[in-house]
This record gives sequence, C-alpha cells and structure tokens, in this order.
Amino acid sequence: MRRRTFLAGAGLAALQLAGCGTAPQTVPDYVLTYADNQPSDYPTTQGAQYFADLVRERTGGKVVIQVKADGEYGTEQEVWQQLAIGGVDFARLSLSVLTDDLPKLNVLMLPYLYRDAGHMWRVLDGDIGEEFLQAFAEGGCVGLSWYDAGARSFYSRQPIRSLADLAGKTVRVQDSPVILEMIRLLGAVPETTAYSDVYAAFQTGQIDAAENNWPAYYSMDHYKVARYYTLDEHSRVPEIQLASDSTWTKLPTEYRETLRECARESAQYERGLWAQEETAARQKALDAGCREITLSDEELERFRTLVQPLYAQFCAAYLPLVEEIQQE
Repeated sequence: MRRRTFLAGAGLAALQLAGCGTAPQTVPDYVLTYADNQPSDYPTTQGAQYFADLVRERTGGKVVIQVKADGEYGTEQEVWQQLAIGGVDFARLSLSVLTDDLPKLNVLMLPYLYRDAGHMWRVLDGDIGEEFLQAFAEGGCVGLSWYDAGARSFYSRQPIRSLADLAGKTVRVQDSPVILEMIRLLGAVPETTAYSDVYAAFQTGQIDAAENNWPAYYSMDHYKVARYYTLDEHSRVPEIQLASDSTWTKLPTEYRETLRECARESAQYERGLWAQEETAARQKALDAGCREITLSDEELERFRTLVQPLYAQFCAAYLPLVEEIQQE
C-alpha cells in the first residue's frame, strides 16, 4: 500500500496543469494493488475492475486500486503469500490454493454439497457465508465477497449416463485430495495431467474424460475431442475476493465500509457476467454438435451417495456445519 507521500510528483504535476488553465486533479490518499491470474476479459477480472471503478468513484478519487491481470503478480499461491504480508493489497483467488492453510475451506470443496446454484448463493450470501469470510483472518486477510466460478461436470469421449459408464475410465482432474478421492469413490481412475495438455491427452487416449465448467470446456476446445457433456454439476466452488489485513487496518473506517460495499456490488456484477459467459459457451458447444446428458434423479442420487465418505474424511471437525449448509 502506498500513501500520499509517494505521489508528490503527481500532485505537483496536477498543480502545474491547474496553473495553465486545467482543472486540478484529485491526488489519491492511497494507491493499492489488486491481483488476478485470469485474462483481462475474464469475468473475475472484469469484476475486479468494476470494484476498482466503484471505489474510485465513491471515494472521490481518494482510493485508487490498480488491477493487474494475467498473473502479473505471480501464481495464486504466491499472491496468497504476498497478501499475508501486505505485498499485494487485494486479490481474487481460488479456494483450492488456500485449503492447506485454512482447512475449514475444505467444506466448500465437497462434491454435491449444494442442490443447485440458488442454494449455494443463499448459503454464501447469508450468515454461513459470513462465517467463512471471517475465517480468512487466520491467513492474515479480510474476506470481502464471493465470486462465481460455475459448476464443474464431467465431459468425455463416450457418453456417461450412469455410474457404470464411468467405471474404470481415466478422468483428468485438478490435483486436489478431495477431488482425487471423489473420482476413486465413483469407480474411475484419476489423472492429474496438466490443464494445458488435456486436449492432447484426449486425442491420444491417455484420458477418457475430464471435468470442468462450460466456459473452460469451450474455450480450451475440449468440446472438439470430448463430445459428451454430462451435467452432474458435482462441484460448485466459489472464488474469493480478499484484502490484505496489513492494508485493511491502515485504512480509515469510512474507506473500509465503502470498500466492503463496493466488493459486494462487484460480486453481483461478476456473477451476472459469469452467467452470460456460461450460457454463451454452452450454446456454442451444442451448436458445434456436442451432446448434453442429464442424469436421472435416481442416478444422480447414486453419485451423491458414493461420495459421502469424503465428508467425514476431509471435514470431520465441521460435519455440523456441512449439515447446516445442506439444510439451508
């Protein structure tokens, strides 16, 4: 975080321009950094920029947030470490990189935790979501708001309409203990091929299936080599907008209140962008000849039942919280 003293040159320039007949410009009290590893046109990054624009507007230019995309500040793990010491002021991060330091977040990684998207947002925008936001204090951060990252489903070279179709298949997944064990419990074989190599792995037969959301499925051209998308929505993991506690505690109270308000509004904006992106990607994939498969209620319940041991294995200390979420 940089204070006004670092901007003396800018202030002098503004005064000089004013002397030449140009209206004086507002000199920021704070110039802050924001990290996102996605491209600048991705929904989360656009949400971050919307947040920055709102903050500038509502503080009259006194707080300026500079959003850097494409991983300019490093990997998500590196940004997480920088947040803890104030090296980066704000960031949007995936929960999967945070669970080692904050085990409680494993609850939100559990498969088939929610009935649908509406259920998830009722949980996260309510008291339970606020409880999770407070948990980030253990990592030296302030949780601000929840961003959407869609629902992950299976897609494959051959149709998956049942557990029997998935049995014995090699499925590319993220290198996450929860997800790896989920695949084993469903009777398939997990494979942690690099994300950039998934297309080639389908072509060579190294993998039979993978799992991700519609935008990733379409943008990475996986729809060309895995024509069947099974809409099981086994995973709905939100992403988190964070502030460094080191930065936060130095901000005046009125600025903090404004930042929280802007963060929540930016989350609603990002979710709208995500919904548009998801709808468009799905339609493009279907127009290209892909098949969407919807599991029957009975078959989906079999999937849910098989993964239940994960809840006790990874979240034994939080089972009452899991139950509260499921009853929401």
